[in-house]
Amino acid sequence: MSKGKMTRREEREQAFILVFQQLINRNTIEEIIDAAEESAEIRVAEFAERLASGVEENNAVVDDKIEKNIRGWSMTRLSKVSFALLRVAIYEMMFVDSIPVSVSINEAVDLAKKYGGADDAPFINGVLGSVAKELEPANEER
Repeated sequence: MSKGKMTRREEREQAFILVFQQLINRNTIEEIIDAAEESAEIRVAEFAERLASGVEENNAVVDDKIEKNIRGWSMTRLSKVSFALLRVAIYEMMFVDSIPVSVSINEAVDLAKKYGGADDAPFINGVLGSVAKELEPANEER
């Protein structure tokens, strides 16, 4: 991580990594951030922390949205990369009014291309597309 100001994209990536780590080690987001900041010269960006903590606080609602939109898949079959990316993107789509839904989707797809397997990006795009349709009435009010 660079020492300078992080871009929103880098901050989102950091949030994804925090959520991904939580899926693996089951610690709280706060514990993961504390450990990261103690062990290395990593400063977790405020936006990344807010995003990851928001995902953690709203896991039930977000996971419910994931489950309803992964048609034919079970939550247990999702790769941890896909699961973490869906959690971050859906949290953003539902709770962060300042970010357009299309941006949340594009960023998640780009991160899937970087971290996931060949099928992850189109899968995530499809799931988030159907979540966006479901959320549309709320989005029109923004």
